[in-house]
Amino acid sequence: LEIQGFYQGLVAPIRKEGRRRAREMAAASQGNFEGKFESLDLAELAKKQPWWRKLFGQESGPSAEKYSVATQLLIGGVTGWCTGFIFQKVGRLAATALGGGFFLLQLANHTGYIKVDWKRVERDMKKAKEQLKVRKGSQTPAEVKSKADEVVSFVKKNVLVTGGFFGGFLLGMAS
Repeated sequence: LEIQGFYQGLVAPIRKEGRRRAREMAAASQGNFEGKFESLDLAELAKKQPWWRKLFGQESGPSAEKYSVATQLLIGGVTGWCTGFIFQKVGRLAATALGGGFFLLQLANHTGYIKVDWKRVERDMKKAKEQLKVRKGSQTPAEVKSKADEVVSFVKKNVLVTGGFFGGFLLGMAS
């Protein structure tokens, strides 16, 4: 009780002074905000920011500024291993489903349940080849280029985390 009373004795005058100063400041600036503040368009600001700043906030700069080397490698390694492990399991499942589906289609075609119009398949393949030739000659879209630049910038700023992630990803794929 003595400590609490002592604390109250110290804090009460500080609180009173703070409240008094806040009231004085509010009264002095009442209705007089012209020219003191600039407006901020949050929609425009949000459009200009990278996706990771929208997700993690302003303090999501390079992790080298916030964490030690060991912590960065550990974070990258653990997230990479989890990603690699999941990627391996999902990849195996997708390959099994795709291979099994292809096998069943071939079996159904061989036994006569399905008839394939090979001339139509050949015609569609020629169309697809022509479309690929047309796309091959065109330039990379600006949106893709800007996203690639963002990724390169992120990797450069977070080399240790990226390296740990890559190593962990390979270990996850191997396990």
